[in-house]
Amino acid sequence: MKSAFEMPTELKAMAEQGIETARQAFQGYLSATEKALGAFETSSGAHATTRELNRKAMGFAQENLVDNFAFLDKLMRARDAEDVVRLYAEFAQVQAQKFASQSKSLGEAAAKSMTSMGKNRE
Repeated sequence: MKSAFEMPTELKAMAEQGIETARQAFQGYLSATEKALGAFETSSGAHATTRELNRKAMGFAQENLVDNFAFLDKLMRARDAEDVVRLYAEFAQVQAQKFASQSKSLGEAAAKSMTSMGKNRE
């Protein structure tokens, strides 16, 4: 017997298909952005540390996208409201830690890039 929390099979299938379509669209967008960024870096002669910063930011964006879709997958399998609350709490905690780590890493890479570019101008 289904609990009041479970969604009908047809609705769940539609939601899962919508999530998969969105996942593919975002992956395509990130791939196109990465190609455009590579072309820009090549044509503009971007400094190596600037390229490193750009690549790091793109990597974090892709990582966060994967995490968000994994979270949606878990939510689709939640059995009850308690599961949903637990999943949200876990996801929020992990994402807050990742945000702090990613921000620190990007800040360090940006400082390195600025320092390196300053040295090249002297």
